[in-house]
Amino acid sequence: MIEKILAKNAIEAVKLVFNTDIEPSLLAVQRTIPAYRNQGDLSLVVFPLLKISRKSPEETATLIGNAILSSMPEAESFGVVKGYLNIRIRQDFWLQFLSGNQHDQSFGIKKTTSGKPVVVEYSSPNTNKPLHLGHIRNNLLGFSVSRLLAASGKNVVKVNLVNDRGIHICKSMLAWKLYGKGETPQSSGKKGDKLVGDYYVLFDRKYKEELSEKIASGLTEEQAGSESTMMMQAREMLLKWEAREEETLQLWNTMNGWVYEGFDVTYKRLGVDFDKIYYESQTYLLGKKIVEEGLEKGVLSRKEDGSVWIDLSADGLDEKLLLRSDGTSVYMTQDLGTAQLRADDYNPEQLIYVVGNEQNYHFDVLKLIMKKMGRPWADSIYHLSYGMVELPEGKMKSREGTVVDADDLMDEMIATARAMTEELGKIEDFNSSEAEALYRMVGLGALKYFMLKVDPKKNMLFNPRESIDFNGNTGPFIQYTHARIKSVLRKAGNEISFNGSASLLAKETDLLILLYQFPQAVEQAAAELSPSVVANYLFEVAREFNQFYHELSILKEENPDSRSLRLALSMLTSSVLKNGMQLLGIEVPEKM
Repeated sequence: MIEKILAKNAIEAVKLVFNTDIEPSLLAVQRTIPAYRNQGDLSLVVFPLLKISRKSPEETATLIGNAILSSMPEAESFGVVKGYLNIRIRQDFWLQFLSGNQHDQSFGIKKTTSGKPVVVEYSSPNTNKPLHLGHIRNNLLGFSVSRLLAASGKNVVKVNLVNDRGIHICKSMLAWKLYGKGETPQSSGKKGDKLVGDYYVLFDRKYKEELSEKIASGLTEEQAGSESTMMMQAREMLLKWEAREEETLQLWNTMNGWVYEGFDVTYKRLGVDFDKIYYESQTYLLGKKIVEEGLEKGVLSRKEDGSVWIDLSADGLDEKLLLRSDGTSVYMTQDLGTAQLRADDYNPEQLIYVVGNEQNYHFDVLKLIMKKMGRPWADSIYHLSYGMVELPEGKMKSREGTVVDADDLMDEMIATARAMTEELGKIEDFNSSEAEALYRMVGLGALKYFMLKVDPKKNMLFNPRESIDFNGNTGPFIQYTHARIKSVLRKAGNEISFNGSASLLAKETDLLILLYQFPQAVEQAAAELSPSVVANYLFEVAREFNQFYHELSILKEENPDSRSLRLALSMLTSSVLKNGMQLLGIEVPEKM
């Protein structure tokens, strides 16, 4: 990369001019800001070196610039503005890059290595409700991170942990048993996951009605909760499940089967998949064995009521429950088992958990317990913590049925894409099947891009209509830009073969430098586990190309070298947009 070459020469220049070795971080190379691009392509900020040079910023930059020119053949000239040293790279460097990569349809994507895998867990749904808006961000983030890691050369395994057991699952089961009257997805015409979710909401409603009645009779809220028949029946059902009682297991298998069929439909529509699916019902027993091992080693302790805890107060945390007094397991129990199982299955380089930031404490505890248990791979556990998705109306609550259903949201996005696409007249020569495919591509592209362009650590407010704007930082804007380029290339036919001989104009150079940085953007996004890096880079590319397209003629350019150059630039731009959007899990249309 030219940035690394420049950084190396800059460090050597400082040593030569000031007789001082410096840390590379003191001379970070960046793209020249727009105001100074008449002076150079890449910039170095010299303010951190003033204590060493004991000269003004301008003098310091000039001395370093002259030294770089004498040692770096790729550098042509430099300019100095205040503390910015702006280096102009020779045109033939950029032209050779374009000539060598114009037909590379996998530009920016590395081949996967055969090293230790990186295991990425995402989705992790509960089988008591359908996937909702929060799950969409989780799935899109995990899937995109997996693709980014693979594109950076990592061997990636995508896994899902289905939370298919526990008191919350029993609540849906109990409500169906008490009030379902044999209802099935077939008899109701509902997707299985939605049917089961309705009974989870029903349990909560019946439970609250029961509490209200008890409180009205004179009990405190705490007393009413402890005497709730609904909650006691749910706990009894969980105990029966853990005791493998046949009738309970049969109901559990039936209702979970309904949910899995529903999940599969949603995952397919969303365009995400997994290499392996783990089930909590198959890992919690291993977790219990680890708890027993911890008791034997003295890492864990059992209280008088029979519950098992770990005291992490010396580590700046607090006590954490690992087994309830009745012997039933908690989330942490199964996560211990799942982590051990994945370590045994893959011997991974890293175990990445894509889980919301409300679970930060949970994963701090998981990693610490495994360290105290002497697991050498404990340090490979990494929690990719992301912020919550909110709507203009506020937060969602599953048990109250106020969530935005994933399927309903995708339907809404596709319907909005249909309305806006037809309004803008972008389907005049499409047949009906092509139009429907485009609506789906644009609607889901808008949804995915809007979710992924935000730094994962940040909370976000989702606005469906705003996400489908064909202008601005949106998926449809990038999709439309790709379709525009493909239209130009189709009209050009087989004429695209740039031989490296041309003179670059400023707007051509700006676009070319930006395209050159695509592999770097992929590497950065993979290192930071942040698809937003690639998403916002792609917006910049699309915006730069549209400026290039409006300012310079492509097909009507009379100079054959310039025409060939611009077509090659267009071809490489289309590859970058397509490859980058694929890393986000987004399709791009060939026409629009």
